[in-house]
Amino acid sequence: MEARGVRYDELFIGGTWRTPSTDGRIEVVSPHTEQVVASVAAAAPADVDLAVSAAREAFDNGPWPGTEPAERIEAVRRLAKTYEQRRTEMAELITTEIGAPISFSQRAQVALPWSMIDAFADLAETYPWREDRPGRYGSDIHIRREPVGVVAAIVPWNMPQFLIVTKLIPALLAGCTVVVKPAPESPLNALLLAEIIAESDLPPGVVGILPGDGTVGEHLVRHRGVDKVSFTGSTPAGRAVAAACAGDLRRVSLELGGKSAAIVLDDADPGAVAAGVRSASLSNGGQICNALTRVLVPAARAAEYTDALAAEMSALVVGDPSDSATQVGPLVAQRQQERVRGYIEAGSRDGARLVVGGAEMPEGLDRGWYVRPTLFADADNSMRIAREEIFGPVLTVLPYSDVEQAVAIANDSDYGLAGSVWTDDSDAGLDVAARIRTGTFGVNQGYPMDPFAPFGGVKASGYGRELGREGIDGYTDTKSIAVAAATKEA
Repeated sequence: MEARGVRYDELFIGGTWRTPSTDGRIEVVSPHTEQVVASVAAAAPADVDLAVSAAREAFDNGPWPGTEPAERIEAVRRLAKTYEQRRTEMAELITTEIGAPISFSQRAQVALPWSMIDAFADLAETYPWREDRPGRYGSDIHIRREPVGVVAAIVPWNMPQFLIVTKLIPALLAGCTVVVKPAPESPLNALLLAEIIAESDLPPGVVGILPGDGTVGEHLVRHRGVDKVSFTGSTPAGRAVAAACAGDLRRVSLELGGKSAAIVLDDADPGAVAAGVRSASLSNGGQICNALTRVLVPAARAAEYTDALAAEMSALVVGDPSDSATQVGPLVAQRQQERVRGYIEAGSRDGARLVVGGAEMPEGLDRGWYVRPTLFADADNSMRIAREEIFGPVLTVLPYSDVEQAVAIANDSDYGLAGSVWTDDSDAGLDVAARIRTGTFGVNQGYPMDPFAPFGGVKASGYGRELGREGIDGYTDTKSIAVAAATKEA
């Protein structure tokens, strides 16, 4: 199923395919075979200049920003229909380039973003693009929500289509023009999206897609022609993006790292907790920003919950991501494999008990960037494995004495992206949820990424929201127009 021999020699700039400014290439390497499976043209700063110029022209002088919301909604729905026809191909490309199990690619990497395109269109149908209010001093107040301008959308490799869609679609619905910069590890799905966009009859210049390295991303972030940067990635990179935008007072939203806690109350069923945490934490090999990687359990029942998690994790099928039976595929790159193994070794050195997994290759595999699903117990919240984002299939069980301590441990983190509580008492769960400082939270589930609910973090997990009505808000400026009473009478 691997997309061997896929090759793109042009870049998608201003809605058309163009020859790049240099002969630079990105070689796409399969995380499963460690072999090159595709080659694409790499953008350079000169290509960024051209793409931003096209987006700037389309925004300043083109028809897109001035179209009625209904027309933009219809255009987005056309895109969704074209997208649907390429879903199988999209899922296979994502599995090839990042190693996501094909079942996960079909469900979460492709079906979820496809459904979100229509969900955003539904939200836009009732979004308050225009609003009238009575003024306190006699004027009529007209509120207009207008497009923010040219948007730079920069996404990582782990959930590439989901992350592109949650930026691109609300920006388009708002009337913005967009330049997308996908990660160099995952350019194929982005370029397939470019093909879909090209078939969807958007005006010239509205969308550009530029695969490239960090130099390209930095040039795009700093470009004076960009009005807003929407960035998803690591916290250190997010700080650099925020600093680059601050000097010009340009808008920026950041969705960054996480170290989310699953708080297990003592009335929760161990089997249900283990199955739920496994699904919310180890999908995509644990390479998800809102993974529940700290599992807080009552000390008196710690062994029960640890054993249930160990049983779930030991049963996971690790292997070829193109096999529909596989549940855990390889990590995206060798550097990521080495990084995660380093954390596993650090956990053992720091005194945590290794329950399942370890730093060795999974049984039966002698190549690929695999890491065994790994569970630590008898840990405390000061250890690196409990404080730092690992971004791999590693979970840490932390005991607590009472709910007060559980809340304190959950909040004792630099991050605040997600979290969950597991209990038979939904009122108790909601009480705990209200006390945890995160942007998103689940009761008896990981956060479900519902398209109608805003998603984002606090603290070192960033600021701004995607999804929901708030996801459209982030791409609009609000204009107030006061009409004097005398004007009305005249």
